[in-house]
Amino acid sequence: MANCLLLVVMIKRCTDPLKPKSSLEEHSFLITDVRFSPSMPRLATSSFDKTVRVWDADNTDYSLRTFTGHSASVMSLDFHPNKEDIICSCDSDGEVRSWSINNGSCLTCVKVFKGGATQMRFQPRKGKYLAAASEKAIYILDGETQHACRSPLQGHAKDIQSVCWDSAGDYLASVSEDAVRIWSFTSGQDGEFVNELNCSGNKFQTCVFHPAHPSLLVIGCYESLELWDIREKNAMTFNNAHDGLIAALAASSATGKVASVSHDRLVKLWK
Repeated sequence: MANCLLLVVMIKRCTDPLKPKSSLEEHSFLITDVRFSPSMPRLATSSFDKTVRVWDADNTDYSLRTFTGHSASVMSLDFHPNKEDIICSCDSDGEVRSWSINNGSCLTCVKVFKGGATQMRFQPRKGKYLAAASEKAIYILDGETQHACRSPLQGHAKDIQSVCWDSAGDYLASVSEDAVRIWSFTSGQDGEFVNELNCSGNKFQTCVFHPAHPSLLVIGCYESLELWDIREKNAMTFNNAHDGLIAALAASSATGKVASVSHDRLVKLWK
């Protein structure tokens, strides 16, 4: 773990001031999630206004598509990793829908959860599974049909805040305020629990696998970052990363950096 951390060099630093390129202003209520397409210059947003919107990342003057049909607030969404035409979304009523970007139609509509969904993410590269968190469980859905293809992954004592896959789609991390759990999706282990990190300080909120060090999970907490090597099973805390709750993390494979956003209104990049 020590060697890995020396390589990662998680030294606190702010980038040059970030300047917005454009603003996306068509949603009428709070935006709940945003995702970039893995293969095209597109991004998509979900909102409390019950819609999903798809945008041209190079020209965001107006949305390319607006999908309506959810009867409740849309909580999360994601692009299919291998089929650039497909996007999926989930709402606070437990409904999952898939949409065709090209023709603007709803392809599937499945009632999956008893409660509302928190976050959903496609398995990278493979696209075989779609992981969706709802209350204390993770539902593993078929990436094509969005039907549950196994029993929910359970073990969290508190509601799950966030889920993320490693870049190869072999491991899934789930985060509740008191614990992070790792599930294996390597050959013959579709959803097998392999490890858990319990919170010993600030409450956990979000997580992302480091883009340059696949076994290193970066966990966002209140003011601090937790670094956990899931293979060596070692962890350390990086205090004073922000002056508020770290609400979300994102990783860039192109730059090898991790971005953090916080309630202190700052965006920081880490390498």
